[in-house]
Amino acid sequence: MGKGQELYEKAKTLIPGGTMLLSKRPEMFLPDQWPAYFSKAKGSKVWDLDGKEYIDMCIMGIGTNTLGYGNDEVDAAVMQTISNGNMSTLNCPEEVLLAEELIEMNPWADMVRYTRTGGEGNAVAIRIARAATGRDNVAICGYHGWHDWYLSSNLGGDDILSGHLLSGLDTAGVPKNLKNTVFPFHYNNFEELEDIVQKHNIGVIKMEVLRNFGPENHFLEKVRDLATQKNIVLIFDECTSGFRETYGGIFKKFGVVPDMAVFSKTIGNGYALTAVVGKKSIMEAAQKTFISSTFWTERIGPTAALKTLEVMKKVESWKIITQKGEKMRTGWLKLAEENNLNISISGIPSLSTYAFKSAKAMEYKTFVTQEMLKKGILASTNFYAATTQTDEYFDLYFNALNDVYRVISECENGGKNINELLEGPVCHTGFQRLN
Repeated sequence: MGKGQELYEKAKTLIPGGTMLLSKRPEMFLPDQWPAYFSKAKGSKVWDLDGKEYIDMCIMGIGTNTLGYGNDEVDAAVMQTISNGNMSTLNCPEEVLLAEELIEMNPWADMVRYTRTGGEGNAVAIRIARAATGRDNVAICGYHGWHDWYLSSNLGGDDILSGHLLSGLDTAGVPKNLKNTVFPFHYNNFEELEDIVQKHNIGVIKMEVLRNFGPENHFLEKVRDLATQKNIVLIFDECTSGFRETYGGIFKKFGVVPDMAVFSKTIGNGYALTAVVGKKSIMEAAQKTFISSTFWTERIGPTAALKTLEVMKKVESWKIITQKGEKMRTGWLKLAEENNLNISISGIPSLSTYAFKSAKAMEYKTFVTQEMLKKGILASTNFYAATTQTDEYFDLYFNALNDVYRVISECENGGKNINELLEGPVCHTGFQRLN
């Protein structure tokens, strides 16, 4: 075992679940073999605790670092903030400057509130929207974090949220009296949403603009019209999709604007900042309820976000990462065809995922990670693009993946047994308790 695996074994005795984020659990990638911890990260390279260097062609900090790890300009701005002091009795001016920039890119909006994480940003947005409408019930579509209001969707049973990114989410600890306050609907199923609105006195519609596929039959326009007709607050959760295909929300592609929007992952290029942006008539409701936290006033987050947005505009990063995502998808399909494998691809280009169409899909996914790791590449069956992933990295990745696909093809044809090739357990999918 390397130092990372050894430390993770200790972590599981000290930290419930082993890690702070489910998506970073080693079991989600390569149980017993994933490096688990990093000592350094720069550009699109990561070094583990043993000093081994890897090219990250995987999830780039769970999609936070579209400008690459340790962007020089962003880090320099943060270092200046650190030298001047990150916290004081007074407020930092950067939060006002950032609000101006966010409103300029969202002319439909008037006001901004900040948090540091996407989950709490979504919770703040829901609180404000409920306060504005005076109605408790929420219709949701997509993944919106871990807070009680969202997980209460599963109180009705049937693992309803399994269709919204994660399966197996337990409701232990979620108050049972929240049952029947949040109602999930399926993307592109407007009739389902309309029925929920008619039956449940909905005050808020909260949704991802898209994740795996785009709107059909004027879906977003219909949702917008319904919200307007029924005086429902429409919130677009852009925590994941923001700044990946436009400078701002991906909703700009479709000409439909929300009443509120939440931006998170990419906005600070790895530094913690989430912004809740909205119309004044709604955002002012924040003053009718209590929403306040000490570390929402620290200076590093807004400083990093201001510089990140500046660099994004300068290089038009959303165009670069979209192009890199399209290159990856084309490469996946080409290699699959050449090796007689059947795969399906989902997501927007810069957040691409593929799956093997096989009964052994999870075994093959695990094998990909296992073999690519040996070649110095962090990889799974998904790819989150960054501006720092070079053509050289793509060439190394595809050459290595071709070797892996060739073996998987032999397994599909019965020439080899994938279970005999795996050097550890199969990776997890969805939420599972750790022993």
